[in-house]
Amino acid sequence: MTPSLDFSRWWGKDYNSSKGTPVVVTMENPNYSLLEINGPDEVFRPVDKDRGKNAKQFTWVLLLKAHKAVGCVSWLGNALWDLLGAIKKRLVFGKMENEKSGKGRILYRVIMGFLVIALAFLAFEVVAHLKGWHYFENSSLHIPETLEIRGWLHLVYVAWLEFRADCIAPAIQALTNFCIALFLIQSADRLLLCLGCFWIKFKKIKPRIEEVPYKPDDLEGSGCNYPKVLVQIPMCNEREVYEQSISAVCQLDWPKEHLLIQVLDDSDDESIQWLIKAEVAQWSQKDVNIIYRHRLVRTGYKAGNLKSAMNCDYVKDYEFVAIFDADFQPNSDFLKLTVPHFKDNPELGLVQARWAFVNKDENLLTRLQNINLCFHFEVEQQVNGIFLNFFGFNGTAGVWRIKALENSGGWLDRTTVEDMDIAVRAHINGWKFIFLNDVKVLCELPESYEAYKKQQHRWHSGPMHLFRLCLPAIISSKMMFWKKANLILLFFLLRKLILPFYSFTLFCIILPLTMFVPEAELSMWVICYVPVFMSFMNIIPSPRSFPLIVPYLLFENTMSVTKFNAMVSGLFQLGSSYEWIVTKKAGRSSESDLLAVEERETKAMNHQQLHRGTSDSGLSELNKLKEQQEAAAPKPHVKKLNKIYKKELALAFLLLTAAARSLLSAQGVHFYFLLFQGISFLLVGLDLIGEQMS
Repeated sequence: MTPSLDFSRWWGKDYNSSKGTPVVVTMENPNYSLLEINGPDEVFRPVDKDRGKNAKQFTWVLLLKAHKAVGCVSWLGNALWDLLGAIKKRLVFGKMENEKSGKGRILYRVIMGFLVIALAFLAFEVVAHLKGWHYFENSSLHIPETLEIRGWLHLVYVAWLEFRADCIAPAIQALTNFCIALFLIQSADRLLLCLGCFWIKFKKIKPRIEEVPYKPDDLEGSGCNYPKVLVQIPMCNEREVYEQSISAVCQLDWPKEHLLIQVLDDSDDESIQWLIKAEVAQWSQKDVNIIYRHRLVRTGYKAGNLKSAMNCDYVKDYEFVAIFDADFQPNSDFLKLTVPHFKDNPELGLVQARWAFVNKDENLLTRLQNINLCFHFEVEQQVNGIFLNFFGFNGTAGVWRIKALENSGGWLDRTTVEDMDIAVRAHINGWKFIFLNDVKVLCELPESYEAYKKQQHRWHSGPMHLFRLCLPAIISSKMMFWKKANLILLFFLLRKLILPFYSFTLFCIILPLTMFVPEAELSMWVICYVPVFMSFMNIIPSPRSFPLIVPYLLFENTMSVTKFNAMVSGLFQLGSSYEWIVTKKAGRSSESDLLAVEERETKAMNHQQLHRGTSDSGLSELNKLKEQQEAAAPKPHVKKLNKIYKKELALAFLLLTAAARSLLSAQGVHFYFLLFQGISFLLVGLDLIGEQMS
């Protein structure tokens, strides 16, 4: 070990109390620096690194920093250039969105009216600012008297200020306070849901099966203890996903004598019909109980398809029905994880599983959707299922007790949300629901903004239409008062009506207006602190998405125009409230899922044999289907183009105009929010956020 030397003792006995005589040493050589010694310990103190740097070193440091700055500016310039190039390309080759009904153009015309007025006011305010007419910006300034007015333009501006302060500002402020109150109520609801989720995690609360209801060795026997389950796969022109969904369902681990699969094909394309028929025939040859059904009269969309299938005579022999949309791929143990919850629980009507997504990282749009749906399942569905035994049926990846469906009136095609319709009617009739957060079923997210927008329009117009139809039944039902209040106030009004209303009105209409009417104030905590906090709470169920908190906040505000339009359409039963468009799928599968499917199919081929009595006829039928499939002429390929959305573009220019106005009053946070929100609307309006068509 190196010895420790205390050289300070050489300087005298009183080295602790005296610092010694300061000594200044001057060197004649200009290559050395001046060093001042203030005491005996000064020599052994660490020398500042910057002292040893000469002019050349500082020059190199400055050059490196300048190089970094130039690189950053160059990157930003390239990104901006690429963005402008993408915008130019979209404007040249993009296809303008067409509104099918005249009523659907009302909102667009209102937004355009606001935009024209905002541009006129901005020009007026710029002229006034250049002339030095800075009134109402602080309390020390006064309204000019008649003698102080210079010219007719000054007179008009002063009259506008008086009218704005006396008539317009109070109305806008009242609407602002109303929307802020709704915003706080909805935020409190979200906070309570998150606290409920934390409590469930902390206490490890979840639905459990007390004992194994079905013995594994019973599967090898007759399987008499297993209930009979009907599995339905409704689909319509699902060319991309039909094969993988049928394959996954046909490999469910359940006694084949107690399982029947219905493929409910509503396709109007004959080539797709032959493809699905051939797939069903192949699995039928593997001794799987599977039936292909095609309706001649395709009414009622998905609800009509399910209702028609439930009217078959053989359905009365089955106790439960599991429903999977065409892009869903359940694991083989799905029924063994869900059906046992019904045993010894006669009040249970529905067991809902969670969705998992194979393409959540495909693009920015799918990542943002994943945040929303993770919160929906992890928080909303789980909390409502644990504490209320009620939630909205997700339409797929669930198992119903057939008696509950029949007792609640069966499938009705009166709205586009038949899943929520049957759930509300079952809840009114006293049936309970269970949500299994640990049971996940793979599916797809819409990868294009066009498909996502149509899906969101259906999901937000249908509930309001359903609310009008169900309100009398809810009020007159025999449910407890608090259940009625939860169903009306929370389930429908707060989460389906108030949320899109205040989101669109507050951030897309009122905020830009307050820039032109500064007497109506919108506090910074309303547009910054609370939204960021609520976005943080929404992202907690998907922690890997924390870097997307700002894009998520901006995108949710951007989608508010679609949700608001859909909500109004459903509430007042406008033309698009009953429009059903099948969400476009890409047919993607994860690598692990593909390997699992291949392994299951290989195992099934090794262990399953064809019945000799039916093999010849079955093979001949399969060959016939293949010949018809090849003979069917496919439809010509339609070239796809990204669309341009007029409402989003109009709102983008409105927000950017308001951002320019906020510069005159030096409102920093408001300016940045309006700027980035306007850019977000611009990107969405030009369809630059989702799948890009070549």
